[in-house]
Amino acid sequence: MRIGFLGAGRIGSFHAAALAGTDGVDELLIGDADSGRAAGLAARIGAIAAESVDAVFDGGIDALVIATATASHAELITRAARAGLPTYCEKPIALDLADTVHALREVESAGTMLQMGFQRRFDAGYRAAREALRDGRLGRVHTIRAITSDAAPPPPEFLPYSGGLIRDCLVHDFDAVRWLTGREVVEVFASGSAGGAAFFREAGDVDTAAALLTLDDGTLVTATATRYNGAGYDVRMELSGELDQFVVGLDDRTPFTSAEPGGPAGPARPWADFQERFEGAYRAELAAFLRAARGEAANPCSGQQALYALLVAEACELSRLEHRPVQLSEITKRMSELGA
Repeated sequence: MRIGFLGAGRIGSFHAAALAGTDGVDELLIGDADSGRAAGLAARIGAIAAESVDAVFDGGIDALVIATATASHAELITRAARAGLPTYCEKPIALDLADTVHALREVESAGTMLQMGFQRRFDAGYRAAREALRDGRLGRVHTIRAITSDAAPPPPEFLPYSGGLIRDCLVHDFDAVRWLTGREVVEVFASGSAGGAAFFREAGDVDTAAALLTLDDGTLVTATATRYNGAGYDVRMELSGELDQFVVGLDDRTPFTSAEPGGPAGPARPWADFQERFEGAYRAELAAFLRAARGEAANPCSGQQALYALLVAEACELSRLEHRPVQLSEITKRMSELGA
């Protein structure tokens, strides 16, 4: 396959390097708004540099990977759909419901494939937990606890375009909860704080957030996130049932120290960031995209799934801002008003 690739930044460089070494990729054509950055990345991984984004679309490609800045996702998804290209896109589709719905309409109208980048679906621990839950080994699951903690804050210039901590980070947990349980969120209550650097407050964002979700079967979910976890990068999910408990992300690199006498000390080499923690999941995700693009497998994470996760994030953001519980029906009503 000849794969078009858009975006030569941090996550783009990571994905492009993974794709360049993947079976089934004969050529990788890389484009970026900064042609020099695209050329540098292509040279490092043995790919082909395109002079522009337009040149990628005109390059006779079989499929497209989008790893550009968030603000460009919806436009590029629309363009790919109209070109009839199977497409993989890093989340989110867009930072608001209107643009998300518009892009999904274009994909539906074109009848093309859009796979969204929720890599936790491909992580070995999350997959094992899903299997255990679905097989009944946990019994009735009554509580789920999710943790997403960055080791250090992102650059200040990232925040205005990120959608905020809830839409940027916790949305992964919202998708994972739905994918693991097969249940829907019906109500949320969320709060946040910004006691760290001033640039969070200047962007109208928070550096720490917590959400309580109620699922349609009564399961309670707590989801927390922070930009300040000096011990290291920490992503875990605990599933507590009447018969057993499963923990995702608990290993010899999990960044915590036991306060109990004789308990485990902090790891010698904690996880540094999301790329290191989920490297295997990212590779599996892209390999799944290639299979789906060739028609050998079903789409493992459609754009509609990304929309559902965004709806939960929207409800949590509204709850945080208005200091009240929010029913998901309130958000889905807005979506229906957009014609979705």
